[in-house]
Amino acid sequence: MKVLVAVKRVVDYNVKVRVKADNTGVDLANVKMSMNPFCEIGVEEAIRLKEKGIATEVVAVCIGPTAAQEQLRTALALGADRAILVETAEELRSLTVAKLLKAVVDQEQPQLIMLGKQAIDTDNNQTGQMLGALTGYAQGTFASKVEVAGDKVNVTREVDGGLQTVTLNLPAIVTTDLRLNEPRYASLPNIMKAKKKPLEIITPDSLGVSTASTVTTLKVEAPATRSAGIKVKDVAELVEKLKNEAKVI
Repeated sequence: MKVLVAVKRVVDYNVKVRVKADNTGVDLANVKMSMNPFCEIGVEEAIRLKEKGIATEVVAVCIGPTAAQEQLRTALALGADRAILVETAEELRSLTVAKLLKAVVDQEQPQLIMLGKQAIDTDNNQTGQMLGALTGYAQGTFASKVEVAGDKVNVTREVDGGLQTVTLNLPAIVTTDLRLNEPRYASLPNIMKAKKKPLEIITPDSLGVSTASTVTTLKVEAPATRSAGIKVKDVAELVEKLKNEAKVI
């Protein structure tokens, strides 16, 4: 069984994001970039399936600039067999990413496609669902447990009321949630081996997908600075401040 895992290059979650002075976007100059944490969970789950003898090949795919090879090499160091970079410097929307992934899926014909449920930069939580609609494959989102049984995959997903388990026919799409697993760290020997693993670079044009966007970002602003909270002595003072200062009652 071939597993295709999508990974995304994002600003490291430990970095404090800054907005450019001209408000055209996020300042990425000299900023540490990493693999999206939810994508790391997807890579880890795919590798675990391979270690169990269920998956025979794990292919990592990323859509992004040349520098995104770094994140693909990380996926290779963690245990992926080969990688594909769809190279583009453009800022892509979820639907365009889904179309590009569908083109890769059509070429690779994987039985299982894994994605992080969302990226920590855009927080859209759309690509996996859009890919499911484009391919017609069954999808299990927000997975906290994945079990492959024959030609089916059982996905336990987190919903408002607790947990829900769905059975999907392969090929299928799974988006990973935080509680699915804890990603491993790449060992130094595996980091060295990853340098020799195949990494194919292709373009959106070669896939026959247009990356022209119909959405234009007009302005990006940092959230307003919150004022410090205060302590009140009793309920009466709280009510007085809510009524006269905050004017919410």
